[in-house]
Amino acid sequence: MSSKPVALILLAAGQGSRMNSDLPKVLHQIGSAPLAVHALRAATALEPEKTVVVTGHGADKVEATLSKHYDDLIFARQTEQNGTAHAVDQARSALEGFAGDAVVLYGDTPFVSGDTLQHMADARKTADVVVLGFKADKPGRYGRLITNGASLEKIVEAKDATAEQLAVKLCNSGVIMCQSQTLFELISEVQNNNATGEFYLTDIVGLARERGLTAVAVTCDEAETLGINTREELAAAERTFQTRMRAEAMETGVSLADPDSTFFAYDTVLGRDAMIGPNVVFGPDVTVESGAEIKAFCHLEGCHVSQGSVVGPFARLRPGAELEEGAKVGNFVEIKNATLAEGAKVNHLSYVGDAHVGAGANIGAGTITCNYDGVFKHRTTIGAGAFIGSNTLLIAPVDVGADAMTGSGTVVTEDVPDGDLALSRVRQTNKAGFARKLMQMLRAKKMKKDA
Repeated sequence: MSSKPVALILLAAGQGSRMNSDLPKVLHQIGSAPLAVHALRAATALEPEKTVVVTGHGADKVEATLSKHYDDLIFARQTEQNGTAHAVDQARSALEGFAGDAVVLYGDTPFVSGDTLQHMADARKTADVVVLGFKADKPGRYGRLITNGASLEKIVEAKDATAEQLAVKLCNSGVIMCQSQTLFELISEVQNNNATGEFYLTDIVGLARERGLTAVAVTCDEAETLGINTREELAAAERTFQTRMRAEAMETGVSLADPDSTFFAYDTVLGRDAMIGPNVVFGPDVTVESGAEIKAFCHLEGCHVSQGSVVGPFARLRPGAELEEGAKVGNFVEIKNATLAEGAKVNHLSYVGDAHVGAGANIGAGTITCNYDGVFKHRTTIGAGAFIGSNTLLIAPVDVGADAMTGSGTVVTEDVPDGDLALSRVRQTNKAGFARKLMQMLRAKKMKKDA
């Protein structure tokens, strides 16, 4: 962690017009999480004491969304977008009196790593201003970091750079760290006499040097500084994210049968020796423990799969699904807000929602827990060792006791005591020869209609 208290300023006010979207740019997702969440998550490496998010376009939606992920954010509004220095200045009142460092990050730049931020914090021990840079073969429109030996002298925006400065390949990421109150003092001196008429945060480096303060650049891989401005860049970022997650999973001992068809969320946790089949999609908040197997074409979200459990193929685990050790969920089964205790089996073609299935219980094909009455959700409890026959409808709220059974096709509307067998079928009646007569009648009607 940083040796000094740290405050985070996340800039998330931009409209992102090139996305051609009604959704604020920082809320577009990679890995099932908004871009801004990725940026905030990386910054946890610094253990920030305060986090100020500067919002503007779609502020209400941005603030509501980010508050679902973090409960200690401070929001500041930028009602007019007059440049990055102006945006950072909106956090001034929120950080008044804060004596530690401030680091400026961007809500549309999701890949800056915690390690890189820690390197910046280390550099701050000997430098007043630390800027994150990267070397690019094709610098293009990036601002250039102008250095003199180890010292960073200034940052020049590409639009304002000379031909000599444009030849520099050390580029600016926009991420800056310095003492909080010094940051705001420098911002107060920033002018907008440039090609765009905006107040550039990058100008604080030159202003700091004029004061006799020291400035240095810390470098990282260019891929970390990838900013998202278009749908094409968003898709590229998703590919980058998935590639990293797949590599990390396999490095930690996870078997991916077809890595390119496995898709992760930003917070997916897979234990060593977990086996993941092809075409598996992980939504947010999924933990799969060591030795569990997820077979092909499964979708998991908001669930926990214990060791020794098997899921799929073609299964869906929805939020609240909890599989204890050795539980089995087979093909075309959906589990939602339900616990399958140790060794419980739901092997095919069933829906189990708002339920608890006891240890060793077996759920037959076509079983449905009827949990919703159109207004309220109701729970079903199935005891240990129970056997639920195929095509059973369990009308919740209802309890099926330990070692109890239901006959195939049973509609269970009342509790079934331990060890009992529940049957509720209509008695079968065979009408002799009626099938042939019925078909003859129907065919005659059809011929008459077609004539």
